[in-house]
Amino acid sequence: MNNGFFFEDSVIIDGDSTHKPLTVTSQSSVQPAILLRLGVFVPNSRAIKKGSEHVIDVSESFKSLEFSRQEGYDDIRIRGERLNISTDFCVWMGVIGAFSKYGRPDSNEITLPFKEFATLCAYESRQLNHRLRTQIFNSLAKLGTKVVQFQRKDGEGKHFFTHLLKTALMDRVQDTVTLEADPRLRELYRIDYKILLRKHPYNILKGKEVAQTLYTYIASLPDGFAPISFKRIRERLLLTSAVFEQNRLIKAALKALAEIGYIEYFVTKDGKENILHVQKRNKKLKALV
Repeated sequence: MNNGFFFEDSVIIDGDSTHKPLTVTSQSSVQPAILLRLGVFVPNSRAIKKGSEHVIDVSESFKSLEFSRQEGYDDIRIRGERLNISTDFCVWMGVIGAFSKYGRPDSNEITLPFKEFATLCAYESRQLNHRLRTQIFNSLAKLGTKVVQFQRKDGEGKHFFTHLLKTALMDRVQDTVTLEADPRLRELYRIDYKILLRKHPYNILKGKEVAQTLYTYIASLPDGFAPISFKRIRERLLLTSAVFEQNRLIKAALKALAEIGYIEYFVTKDGKENILHVQKRNKKLKALV
């Protein structure tokens, strides 16, 4: 059984709890569902200045952490540079895959060949050039800016922060990548179940960032989830355009998800707000071999 840094033995695969060995493949990536439900990875926005800080209030979700309860933390935020759903999420999938495969209970650091890491990021061998290496390293650095900040609303007690990814080293001589994570974040992934995120829908939607982001959000939801207001979807996507334009982009993204066979849905109105009803979700959608 793989007891790597990020993962427990139990995982949700296609909606069913299992204690089977966890396998990350070229077709799937195991992801903490809670991170996909929050606005951590979002579409690019030209209106956002590069390097601008991005702050997400995760108090409601993260206060159930044992670490939070012990210290009385009830004001918890993730802050740092805005992470995009295209490049940065690809690299995050690589980080998760690497720790899943090589993580050990007695170590917070792993090293693996760059080519293998790039494969876990869903890049093909023909893409491995100097530009891609720089792109991947830049995304690792952006992941390192994501600070998880714990404190109390009353200002009392201890204040603490750590990083989503503590350090990363890319050795171009040895052609390796070394990753280090804070062991206290292991508990972060016990808040909720984990999902086996199929890469095919994400990959086939390349170039449609709103659809990619909406896919990861819908994929993270449990079976039988309630209708979702466009307001909640707008909060998840963190777009910067006017509401009517955001609604247009959401509708186009839903149409794209339906066209690839991932969902069947309809939209109703509640006053002026649109409400999404997903009738069917094809969680096993994958590339034809």
